[in-house]
Amino acid sequence: MATQTEDSTRGSTATLIGSIQRALRLVDLVASASRPLSPKQLASSLGLSLGTTYNIIRTLVHEGYLAQEPDGIILGPGHPVLSGGPDDGVVLSQVRQGLRDITSELGATAYLSRYDDGEVTIVDIADLPQAPRTELWVGISRSAHATALGKQILSELPVNERRDYLHRHPMEELTQHTIRDPHLLLAELERPAPARLDRQEYAIGLTCIAVPVRAPGTIASLAISMPAEKVDDLHAVVRHLKAAAGTLSLVYGTEALASGFTI
Repeated sequence: MATQTEDSTRGSTATLIGSIQRALRLVDLVASASRPLSPKQLASSLGLSLGTTYNIIRTLVHEGYLAQEPDGIILGPGHPVLSGGPDDGVVLSQVRQGLRDITSELGATAYLSRYDDGEVTIVDIADLPQAPRTELWVGISRSAHATALGKQILSELPVNERRDYLHRHPMEELTQHTIRDPHLLLAELERPAPARLDRQEYAIGLTCIAVPVRAPGTIASLAISMPAEKVDDLHAVVRHLKAAAGTLSLVYGTEALASGFTI
């Protein structure tokens, strides 16, 4: 004979709604991801059919808990934890929105890069249909010397660390404009500048402009790339970039505080 406690447990389990459980697990996956996740990835991780996964995503996007980006699913503006917290998915969503804003303002592809464990890495990229991103045909770890976003990060490093990075990463010639002499590049990086530029050093026809994103424990840079002939007012572009970089600095600063970072 079942006890009253057993009956209560069995009854409460029977009233659980499976579709809500699946939706919550899907949101948890997105919130813990450091990159946008595709519906196929989510379906595979949750053991769901693709059709069911699409239905859950469509509902959560409608309610604002998720957002559909060209490269996958991220947390949406209606998710309550976007007010703070260190989860990768929260930071990703806030970063993506910051990049979207600058992309819309300037009509150019925006890139966020970061210095981690001695390497320059790409955090995220946002573009527009009318201004598609430049494919990084040479990885950023091999081209920091030839990109504004890489130069910006290198300029923030202590001198010895900067020299060590260049010693570990040969300065390949990507175009005829690429600086290949370490002494010339070091001299450029040591000069104070409101922004770092690459003028067709990574790809012919493109100019890249980068500014710092600063927060405790973070060395990062925000950059845009656009056709060289469209850079009419460099000062205005730098102003927009610095405003957006300030927002991203707050995102990373909040992440550092939530993670218990101390100086």
